[in-house]
Amino acid sequence: MAVQKPTQPAPGKPAPDSTRRSEKSRRAIYDAALALVVEVGYPKTTIEGIAARAGVGKQTIYRWWSSKADVLMEAFLDLALREAGPAPYTFPDTGDLAADVKGVLRATVDQMNDPRFDVPSRALAAEGVVNEQLGRELVAKLMQPSLDLYIDRLRAAQDAGQVRPEIDPRIALELFISPLAQRWLQHTGPISHEYTDALVDYALHGLAPR
Repeated sequence: MAVQKPTQPAPGKPAPDSTRRSEKSRRAIYDAALALVVEVGYPKTTIEGIAARAGVGKQTIYRWWSSKADVLMEAFLDLALREAGPAPYTFPDTGDLAADVKGVLRATVDQMNDPRFDVPSRALAAEGVVNEQLGRELVAKLMQPSLDLYIDRLRAAQDAGQVRPEIDPRIALELFISPLAQRWLQHTGPISHEYTDALVDYALHGLAPR
């Protein structure tokens, strides 16, 4: 068989950009993974299904990720960053701690009630319980940056004399986050702005008579 010479780009036409082609495939895979987990659920989402939906070969997926959980986590992180805009990890500091925390928790509730976020994040949370490595990555990449912002805001409130200096911000933030996460995960009640506002009021003012 004769050896053919490599095809040269036609004069005046740029050579194909493999970087752009790879990015286009990656974006299609993200979109496919997120769409499938919403439509058919995490257990029925497969690498083959993602590949077919994205219009790529499954080997393309395995070249970048080792499992559907890895695909979904990266796709979900990408979605969160895109929705957050140019400053994904910010926490307002208006000088009013209650108002600032309430605003952030209201935005969190809006995401929790959005199926685009709710279904993938539930799937990842459940998988992270049985897949220790995925669970650690989920905390490190998704949760910890947000938790650090709560800590920084509470420390600023301590400096301003709005929170007692002996309070540990790492424990205090759980008064806002943990009840919301439990209610969301276990469907024990509605997730609303009114609920998170009450969490902030209870946490900051306590339960004893004023």
